[in-house]
Amino acid sequence: MTEHDPAPHVEPTIAGIRRRVADARTRRARVGLVPTMGALHEGHLALVRRARELADLVVVSIFVNPLQFGPAEDLDRYPRTFDADLSALAGLADVVFAPEVGEMYPNGPTQTRITGGEAAASFEGASRPGHFDGMLTVVAKLLNIVRPDVALFGQKDAQQVFLVRQMVADLDLPVSIEAVPTVREHDGLALSSRNRYLDPPARRAALTLSAALRDAAAAASRGAAAVLAAGRARVDAEPAVKLDYLAVVDPRTFRSVDDTHRGAATVLIAARVGTTRLIDNASIVIG
Repeated sequence: MTEHDPAPHVEPTIAGIRRRVADARTRRARVGLVPTMGALHEGHLALVRRARELADLVVVSIFVNPLQFGPAEDLDRYPRTFDADLSALAGLADVVFAPEVGEMYPNGPTQTRITGGEAAASFEGASRPGHFDGMLTVVAKLLNIVRPDVALFGQKDAQQVFLVRQMVADLDLPVSIEAVPTVREHDGLALSSRNRYLDPPARRAALTLSAALRDAAAAASRGAAAVLAAGRARVDAEPAVKLDYLAVVDPRTFRSVDDTHRGAATVLIAARVGTTRLIDNASIVIG
């Protein structure tokens, strides 16, 4: 990108973004949507670059959705870097849909919610009650507002990707969902908007998450129990990291597997490093 790259058009209203998409449709344009809450980093930009490959009109939404934050979570603290986000999107996105809360929820928080059922109650759903209901509700609204051909999500949020795909299939929504591989720092730390909260000692300790996943993957030939033992041993060796959960799930159901499982699996990890909660995951093959 250079200083001459065109800045994306900012559209703050639902009616406005619908007009832009409708105009693109008259030209038979294919529409791609990247939903975000802003504070963009290279992981988000990888989604936008992939959208650029798949679509003629690339829409990035920037909306800090209050429905997916619990009462004790960091809604007010969540970083808002709109000007920097626009600069990062120059030359990549065509339109930024950036509504205010009142535009998305004109009558206050919506009373109609989408729930992800059993799969939304475990792991992140257990640690953050109501989070996935809020996420699915706003994603459904965004898909209905923009009507994209393809929507892109990061594989770092594996449970979110699973639930969005489940919602799209269950509700027969006419959109393709594409997951883009996790983008990592040179030392393996998964990119996250919350990484900016880590001071240098916490940043070093945070590498325990990706190291635990590597150790877990190395044990995959010995079964799920060995995978979990290897990951936990790595976390236990770092006192600055407080494990929330470490699990092995079947990617088709997002249910935990037992030691008889063979084939594709996903290792999930969530932990606190100081006051910052981080998540990560890795795809493995057991057996």
